[in-house]
Amino acid sequence: MNLKIIKHSELFSTSGQIDEEDLCEIAAAGYQSVICNRPDNEDGGRHVSSAKLAAACERLGLAFSYLPADATHLSKEHGAALRRLLVSMPPPILAFCRTGNRSTNIFRLANAAETSNLALPGGAANDKPRQFEVVIVGAGAGGIAVAASLLRRAPNIQIAMIDPASKHYYQPAWTLVGAGAYAQKKTVRPMASVIPQRAQWLQRSVVEFLPDHNRLRLDDGSLIAYQQLIVCPGLRLAWEKIEGLEQTLGCNGVTSNYRYDLAPYTWQLVSQLKQGKALFCQPAMPIKCAGAPQKAMYLSCDHWLRKGVLDKVAVEFHNAGAVLFGVATFVPALMSYVKKYRTQLVFESNLVKVDGERKLAWFDGKDGAGNIVRQKKSFDMLHVVPPQVAPDAVRNSPLANLDGWCDVDPATLRHVRYRNVFALGDVSSTGNAKTVAAIRKQAVVVAVNLLAACAGKPLSAHYDGYGACPLTVEKGKAILAEFGYGGKLLPTFPLDPVIARRTNWLLKTTVLPWVYWRLMLKGREWLTGCSDSKEQP
Repeated sequence: MNLKIIKHSELFSTSGQIDEEDLCEIAAAGYQSVICNRPDNEDGGRHVSSAKLAAACERLGLAFSYLPADATHLSKEHGAALRRLLVSMPPPILAFCRTGNRSTNIFRLANAAETSNLALPGGAANDKPRQFEVVIVGAGAGGIAVAASLLRRAPNIQIAMIDPASKHYYQPAWTLVGAGAYAQKKTVRPMASVIPQRAQWLQRSVVEFLPDHNRLRLDDGSLIAYQQLIVCPGLRLAWEKIEGLEQTLGCNGVTSNYRYDLAPYTWQLVSQLKQGKALFCQPAMPIKCAGAPQKAMYLSCDHWLRKGVLDKVAVEFHNAGAVLFGVATFVPALMSYVKKYRTQLVFESNLVKVDGERKLAWFDGKDGAGNIVRQKKSFDMLHVVPPQVAPDAVRNSPLANLDGWCDVDPATLRHVRYRNVFALGDVSSTGNAKTVAAIRKQAVVVAVNLLAACAGKPLSAHYDGYGACPLTVEKGKAILAEFGYGGKLLPTFPLDPVIARRTNWLLKTTVLPWVYWRLMLKGREWLTGCSDSKEQP
């Protein structure tokens, strides 16, 4: 079956939009009932109507129900209506909407009333969830920074942090590791060493968000109850979306600076390559640090230029997007380096398949008529940046927007539907660049606004979309791109931001790591621009 179906139980599944021709396959797969959650007038009614689907289902002997729902206004009534259908319609049942997320969220609402009786492994009833004042999901940059910020403002606040990882990484330095300019071991520390002392760390994974009942379900089946929730588990690198990639990562010349264990392999490939073809790629947005894919290319080319072999290395940069960088101000300066390194730019070209053993990669691009065309490329080195998505537990929860990200107000960072939920970092729906620099300012906004919400006061802190990307265009020089919502330039220093400078390289390699470990993760809010900041020495 070509239709992507997510099976939630033996009796209920969800999918994205279906057409009349899909119903035969649905029936052949054993489904007895179909529920349409997509309103007929959505998107101007360009999709098949519920009436046509109902008639087609009747011809095939399938039960059909129309339960339309606006994705931005789901309610308990939708859940109650689905519960009635689950009882009355013959199983197994397939519900669908545009992407499947809405149907999944309605199913969560249908089950919400049952949450107090959720079963633990072994069949025990979990009717006494552990209670916390504030629960933070994720102990990456966002989780640690916001926990430290809260504790500096309210030392007695009760915080639980949930994260299964045993190590904490400073990911912005991995591009430097891939260029032989930074030690890999300096980018990692034990998680226990960075968790704030007054926060309780639960080394588990969240598998289900139940915001209608202020609950989380963990991977051991237990429930956690909260008064306030902060969602910051980062995003998921979807390596599996590129065919053949997972089998060849870390060998056959295929590497990525987006993983701790692979960044040294990038440097091994770069330092050993004397001639051949090097391919660098960038997937569709949003991704973590949008400048990182081309930084890998610039630093590699700079090394080959210094070694006198660049004229023997054919370099291509394949970008699934239509522009080199999202903020137009910086494009001319970056293009000067593209020309210096004689790099071939290929826009609207997306990596879809890799055969490492044969040193081949396939890209989907467009021809002059706009048709998708697949092109095969040989390589000696391939630097991959995978597609990136929200973690499954968030994407399949009532917290998600249509694209799967945690749906928050872009200024206050509070959830648009759940007033005791905030989010920051890569998982949030905000339209800023997903960088550590963004998190540094978001953490303060969330801390200030959460405490205001607890006190019944207006949310006074606002995030302006700030993000920063030190574009390392050569070893020893970087362009410091700082910008906010809408591409507005937000420079910290009174210097021309498009000039590559040695001071920016020192900022990237020396100052910012120190700021991260010594200030940001300790709640010392250097240059956050928040008037409520309680900065201490």
